[in-house]
Amino acid sequence: MTPSCRHGHPAWQGIFMRLFIVIAVFCCVLLTPRFAQASDRTWRDTSNIGRDALVIAALGTPLVQEDWQGALQASGSVGAATLVSLGLKDIFPETRPDGSDRRSFPSTHTATSFAAAATLQNRYGWKVGLPAHLVATIVGISRVQGTKHHWYDVAAGALLGEASGLLLTTRRNNNIRMLPWSDGQGGGIAMALRF
Repeated sequence: MTPSCRHGHPAWQGIFMRLFIVIAVFCCVLLTPRFAQASDRTWRDTSNIGRDALVIAALGTPLVQEDWQGALQASGSVGAATLVSLGLKDIFPETRPDGSDRRSFPSTHTATSFAAAATLQNRYGWKVGLPAHLVATIVGISRVQGTKHHWYDVAAGALLGEASGLLLTTRRNNNIRMLPWSDGQGGGIAMALRF
């Protein structure tokens, strides 16, 4: 039997409803005219703080839990996303919206943030991953609003980070393991269960 709330709804529906309300309120605050007219420096600071907080959470959470494999996977995921995005900046020079340089594509802040968020989600579940992805999204929005990146720079960074986090991180539960695979004719995800 599924546990239910006071109103007869399953407990998970109550959790989703609360999360939806928190996200909706947060988005309303983000979209207020005062916040939308913030200076480029405010947006830059927001993206730096968000990125740094996610990296600290992705590396710190497994260290606090003495989950050495998780710490190694988080390091690999965040490091790979950061290095690949920096390499792509040299291959595809793109002028930033503010004209400061030609290192706009892809957004390294966003790639790093989404790698950390995807690592947290894949390793510890959606209760950690959902707030982490919300913060990563704010980092991406901040990079566009601060005129450091075009929307497509941020989208590419998010895809790169998400792929890095999902491909290089495994669930903490060792009884279930999902691994990507490919050969010359296709690819997919193999799942192994241990009973």
